[in-house]
Amino acid sequence: MAKKDKHVSETPATQWLRAQDIAFTEHPYDYVEHGGTAESARQLGVDEHSVVKTLVMQDDKAQPLVVLMHGDRQVSTKNLARATGVKSVEPCKPEVAQRHSGYLVGGTSPFGLRKALPVFVEASVLALPKIHINGGRRGFLVGVAPSVLTERLGARLVSCAL
Repeated sequence: MAKKDKHVSETPATQWLRAQDIAFTEHPYDYVEHGGTAESARQLGVDEHSVVKTLVMQDDKAQPLVVLMHGDRQVSTKNLARATGVKSVEPCKPEVAQRHSGYLVGGTSPFGLRKALPVFVEASVLALPKIHINGGRRGFLVGVAPSVLTERLGARLVSCAL
């Protein structure tokens, strides 16, 4: 269990959330390389389904996009391509994802991205009462209402979960 008194300094994501006057809770945990959402959910004592991963992908023209997916589900790139009207979609290489987002892989947040990217969210994420999503640093999630993703971030709904 992560220590409650662990201080987390501001990130571009928390700065964006504060600037938008969005209520959020901070959830630091001990980052484990390749631990993914299963590790953060375990340490924080939350359901992995409510931990939302931020994935930077690109279409067949190398145009970047962000996909927000349940931690315990995978993205069907075929269904995502169909939903977004492109021929194909694939994950970006880590260094490309970092260049687009401004975040290290493992610490990518959809909030406070380096440049505006189209954001898509798995529709069933909006049915959750609260989500835990990366706060802009490895080992740091923020808890927010899922409606923030569509109402404030402008994420578009897709159905591409496997």
